[in-house]
Amino acid sequence: MSRVSLAVPPPRESHAANALVALSVVIPTLNEAARIGDAVAAVSWADEVIVVDGGSTDETARVAEAAGARVLVVAGDTIAAQRNSGISIARNEWILSLDADERASTVLRHEVAIVIGSQQPTRAAYRIKFRTQYLGRELEHGPWGRDWHVRLFKRDRRYIPSRVHERLEPIDDVGRLAGEILHCPYRDLSHHVAKIGRYARWGAEDLRARARRPSISDVTIRPAWRFVRDYFVMMGWRDGMPGFIAAVLSAINVFLKYAFLYTGPQNDGG
Repeated sequence: MSRVSLAVPPPRESHAANALVALSVVIPTLNEAARIGDAVAAVSWADEVIVVDGGSTDETARVAEAAGARVLVVAGDTIAAQRNSGISIARNEWILSLDADERASTVLRHEVAIVIGSQQPTRAAYRIKFRTQYLGRELEHGPWGRDWHVRLFKRDRRYIPSRVHERLEPIDDVGRLAGEILHCPYRDLSHHVAKIGRYARWGAEDLRARARRPSISDVTIRPAWRFVRDYFVMMGWRDGMPGFIAAVLSAINVFLKYAFLYTGPQNDGG
């Protein structure tokens, strides 16, 4: 089911219309009414903001529309498919892919404007570093501390379908930007724990689709190694108690993913 006018609307009015960057920002959502308004406002410097909602039961779509976004509703699909749906209706050549819990830094905003304003961009796509806030502090170590993703690219690119850890199709010519994306993935510890269950089920579905079968080592060695990797090898211990909690929950996520794979398809209550 979808709800969108496919007619390309005129550029949004602005007192500084000439300053708008010819960029389409695509944001997938699901029950993000509390954050989507701020997310859309934070990219008001872009010519177009497209919110692709996965069938929220709250006011996400209404709030996004009121904030000035173009809203497309695609219920029951993967995040990768949501992103692809938004990209397919974008009117600008360049796409910035964000989530409702992500904000472009001021430096990144200026860099994006320079890249897009150039007659000959030096790269086909650009990888951006994430700065993640977790339990009151920035995680500078562990996997979060080295988190880079390709998020600026041209609209002919698409995401590879998967339930979790969606990623763009391979691009050979990828550059890096100095600006960063500020990331606050969890409101609190309860929110993190709730998302673990949902993402573990989705991860199991991805494995099941590839005919993967679980083993004893999957629910014993893999979770233990994930903790060792995140906390010791990647030095998550340097982030104090938040680093320890993040590493433990990462290991639990791995355990649950393979446990769900063993027990069979689950009803996603989230």
